[in-house]
Amino acid sequence: MTTLLISDLHLHPGDPELGARFLDWLERRAHGAAALYILGDFFDAWIGDDLLDLGDADPTGNAELATRVVSALRRLSDAGTALYLMHGNRDFLLGERFAAEAGATLLPDPSVVELGGEPVLLMHGDSLCTRDTTYQAFRTQARNPAWQQQILALPVPDRLALARSLREQSGEATSNKAEAIMDVTPDEVARIMRAHGVSTLIHGHTHRPAVHALDLGGRPARRYVLGDWTAEQGWEIVVASGQAPELRPFPL
Repeated sequence: MTTLLISDLHLHPGDPELGARFLDWLERRAHGAAALYILGDFFDAWIGDDLLDLGDADPTGNAELATRVVSALRRLSDAGTALYLMHGNRDFLLGERFAAEAGATLLPDPSVVELGGEPVLLMHGDSLCTRDTTYQAFRTQARNPAWQQQILALPVPDRLALARSLREQSGEATSNKAEAIMDVTPDEVARIMRAHGVSTLIHGHTHRPAVHALDLGGRPARRYVLGDWTAEQGWEIVVASGQAPELRPFPL
């Protein structure tokens, strides 16, 4: 049986075609897999697990999308596929309730798991972009439990407005940053791989799918970068028993 890894779907109600095609992929492709890992930015924004209670009372469509997705994930996990979720920089408020209703396990970032008989380091990837000091300051704040509780205590409309504002600020900031700042810092990649004693790292976040050969002090290593999804194309990493990970694009 195979293990699948995906990242950076950025699901949102403004792109219903992508949502529908992801659910189709989940039924056709992920069904029967031993495990599915979703390495962050699953949703373009997540304002809290109480979104699942809103139903038709949410005019934005976020609640309807969340309910459809969590139900599809539950069907997959009930059918025997182990399901794992990791926070991204857009959906860092995904909580234990969502995971429980989906039949999933929330993984810390970073996590070392065994894939294909080898230890593999899994990350979302945003913490590797250390040259983006402005973002790293926000990341520290956004991962603070006290700050998160303050946000979750706000009324839903205020949280929706905050999520929209953060997306707009992120887009504006990104357009003004140099390409090198937006990518991972090589020294940080080497540091964290050595710290975890691995020769394979898989992450997303940068939207720059590739397989990078590395040299960790004379030891060969590889860094796999998952791509982001559009309504036309997705990216997955496939790991079969005893085999190295394989990065694949596929049409949707």
